[in-house]
Amino acid sequence: MRMLGLFMVLPVFTLYSGELAGATPVLIGVAIGIYGLSQALLQIPFGALSDRFGRKPLMLTGLGLFVMGSLLAAFSESIYLMIAGRFLQGAGAIASVLMAYLADATREDNRSKAMATVGMTIGLSFGVALIAGPILASLGGLYLIFLITAVLGALGMLLVMRMPTIIIQRHRTSRDVAFIKDDLRKVLKDPALLRLDVSVLLLHLSLTMLFVSLPMVLKNQWALPVEDHGWVYLGLMAIGFALMVPGLIYAEKQRQLPLVFRVAVLTLIVGMLVLGLFQASVLISCIALALFFAGFNFMEASLPSMLSRLAPAGQRGTAMGVFASCQFGGAFLGGVLGGVLLNTGRPELAFYAISALACVWFLFTLGMKNPPATQTSVISLRRFTEDQIDGLQESLLAVNGVTDVTLIMEDQLAYLKIDKSRLDRRALDQFTLGSHEA
Repeated sequence: MRMLGLFMVLPVFTLYSGELAGATPVLIGVAIGIYGLSQALLQIPFGALSDRFGRKPLMLTGLGLFVMGSLLAAFSESIYLMIAGRFLQGAGAIASVLMAYLADATREDNRSKAMATVGMTIGLSFGVALIAGPILASLGGLYLIFLITAVLGALGMLLVMRMPTIIIQRHRTSRDVAFIKDDLRKVLKDPALLRLDVSVLLLHLSLTMLFVSLPMVLKNQWALPVEDHGWVYLGLMAIGFALMVPGLIYAEKQRQLPLVFRVAVLTLIVGMLVLGLFQASVLISCIALALFFAGFNFMEASLPSMLSRLAPAGQRGTAMGVFASCQFGGAFLGGVLGGVLLNTGRPELAFYAISALACVWFLFTLGMKNPPATQTSVISLRRFTEDQIDGLQESLLAVNGVTDVTLIMEDQLAYLKIDKSRLDRRALDQFTLGSHEA
């Protein structure tokens, strides 16, 4: 519900925020993207606080901030109050808390399915929001959208209240979702993870920058009523999804993710360049936007999967925290840059900028390698001491099929990356009291 409310404003904010006192294109861009800044800054602190004070209290606090921000935005008469409201909306940064709650509430063997369900729900919310946003805006402007967003946030609070309370055992939060400060340096220095972090930042920068300028093209160049914008977006997203699915299947079956990923970046380059050159042509623009959304959908679906497979054993939670911060940081930068370019009075400059950034991005992906076909397995070890860690780690790595090991002495656990096709299960069982795959 929270994400649905956040997404609804994206395709219409530029069109209606000009009525606010003090509004300029630059400040409108800041207002669009500012929620990403507060999300990026507070995502990790919220997760850490939830370890101490509990998941539900932090989710309720975050949703409360979201509701207050939505109400402030709904009743804003100046662009500065709108920016404050949007910042407050993003301050309810509960994505990491939700992931941690899922980890607490599900078994390891069901966790990936639960997280995939959350991802699909967010994707569905985005599609619904692109239709609902323009329709609601045509009926009641930004006021109605933010008011409904506040109601959705309040409903979310009621749902959280009805969720069972999970007692968090100290030191037992799964490292597959928890942010571990000591692992941050390792994650930031990993070239493969860095490519994914930069990719998700540029992906969401591109999306936000696109929606700063695109609504103006649909209104002014295509002379399309605002209430009809949503159906254009729906059709383009559907075509983009249809184009994306074969690429995703090929990438997974043929183990060609880096190749198809680079093709997806090329679709952004070509799509935005063509849109900038031929924005007055509805047919050509639709083809260009379909290419953009095909590439966007592929990367949005594949990046979290690649992150999961490339993150070192036991460091996936930290890698996810950095990844999420980069994603929201990209949304903020996209809003600001989009507003700066919109200030020139030439919306096509945003499309050219996206294409240019994607060219640099393409060069950055040339070193991307195919993620290994591994899974995370968490095993409960026979009791070991700190003096035994190095020897035990070497012994586990010597087991055929074990590619990475992280030992957690406090919990007597080992987080492993395993290749199931090569795994010597009998040799691994000599170390363990039990195991479960993530």
